[in-house]
Amino acid sequence: MTRWVIKVGTSLLRGSKGSSTAQVIQSYCSCIAASKERGDQVILVTSGAVGLGCIQLKIKNRPEDLIELQASAAVGQGHLMGLYEKAMKAHNFNVAQILLTRADLSSRKNYRNASNTLKKLLEWDVLPVINENDALSDEELRYGDNDTLSALVAIAVEADQLILLTDVDQLYSSDPKVDAKAKPISDVHYPNLLKTPEEDTQYLGNWGTGGIKTKLSAARIATASGITVHLADGRDSHKLEELLRGERGGTVFHPDPKPMKNRKSWLAHALKPLGNIYLDSGACEAIKSRGASLLLVGIQNIDGSFASNEAVRILNPEGQEIARGITSLSSESLTNALKSSLDSDRSPVVIHRDVLVIT
Repeated sequence: MTRWVIKVGTSLLRGSKGSSTAQVIQSYCSCIAASKERGDQVILVTSGAVGLGCIQLKIKNRPEDLIELQASAAVGQGHLMGLYEKAMKAHNFNVAQILLTRADLSSRKNYRNASNTLKKLLEWDVLPVINENDALSDEELRYGDNDTLSALVAIAVEADQLILLTDVDQLYSSDPKVDAKAKPISDVHYPNLLKTPEEDTQYLGNWGTGGIKTKLSAARIATASGITVHLADGRDSHKLEELLRGERGGTVFHPDPKPMKNRKSWLAHALKPLGNIYLDSGACEAIKSRGASLLLVGIQNIDGSFASNEAVRILNPEGQEIARGITSLSSESLTNALKSSLDSDRSPVVIHRDVLVIT
């Protein structure tokens, strides 16, 4: 039995001249149903509410205004779920709609609740269909963060494999649409090669908001937790069928041989940092090499406004992130404490090592 998370983007769900959105969804669901009949468990993370809403409203171009985007999503959401429900019902499977955003997972309690709900649905042999709450949330609409959402979902349910379906056949060293010398990349082994193409590679379609950059970010998150990630061409449903039967995607991102545990993954990826804490070199070494907690004495400076028990980034003297954690002191308290003269013997713990993760 394999536990899969599949992410499908807007550009694929809009269909083409040869196939409608309903036909595309039917093809995907046929592959998913076959996988479930073989004993696998599948979760689907889908985009498409805005695009389908625009089709229903006869809007030719994706709106740029946030309120119009949210209203379009509200129109398209019901239609989108109706298509999935009808397609899976043809194979005698139920679906469950879950509206989720990355912000929902920033609470450890909500994260556990989402994990438990999804696992129960899988136990009941239901297909969970997760969509961003685009009608209310502006983060996903602005930044296309559903790629990251799919990786966080994969971590929350302890998935074996994450499939990112897109409208390119695989990852390239540069954009093949404009660079004839672009080289295909078949395998990415965590973490070295994963960082190489990201800085200069981003393909943005007219309707999708993510692009390759967010997919690379999702791959980094998932592989760090021991999940294999496939970047594959979703324009042909046969590719999804092959993947679910155990074949490889266009580009395979191989998992870290020493993956993070679930709580550390949540700390590193699900939380949104609200500020930065800059350390001296000695504190950096203590955190990275000795697994120490962060003491006030090692802090050089801070920026941002945050309360106690909120997430922050931890940076070295060069401004590079080395860790993330949950601070026990607010930014105001830290600022006041830094103005005082404190020696290391009585330096308070700012971030305990149990809520600190090296990134």
